Amino acid sequence: MFRIGFGIDFHQLVEGRQLWIGGVNIPHHKGALGHSDADVLLHAICDGLLGALALGDIGMHFPNTDPTYKDIDSKILLQHCYALISSKGYRVVNVDSSICLEAPKIKKHSPEMRKLIAEILEITIDDVSVKATTTETMGFVGREEGLVAYANVLLQKL
Repeated sequence: MFRIGFGIDFHQLVEGRQLWIGGVNIPHHKGALGHSDADVLLHAICDGLLGALALGDIGMHFPNTDPTYKDIDSKILLQHCYALISSKGYRVVNVDSSICLEAPKIKKHSPEMRKLIAEILEITIDDVSVKATTTETMGFVGREEGLVAYANVLLQKL
């Protein structure tokens, strides 16, 4: 039995914050604003995992009103979501994701992102796709006010 999950996440970009995407700290003059480290890609993958098994969403499991999660490393959140789906008897088959941001370019960082995500989800790097696109300077992403990530996740019953 297979289950498909879809996740999406948005974060504002602001001065004075680090930019974490896919578990990698990327040098940039702006970073994502959020209660946690605001890793938009890992949050989208978390929502994809949770959504595939109708387990709610990232906000339900890690509320931004809980000081426990203040500035938490999103790799920990992803590990928790993976443990939840594993406890339900599922494994991850693959992850396909896209990040929308005008800058910085992340192509050189995507192999490390794929490696980190694959390790956490106990799959191979070839089972993790991380793509990026711009919005051709349109909208809040194009004005570098924020970024968006989308993730599709395929799960298989063990």
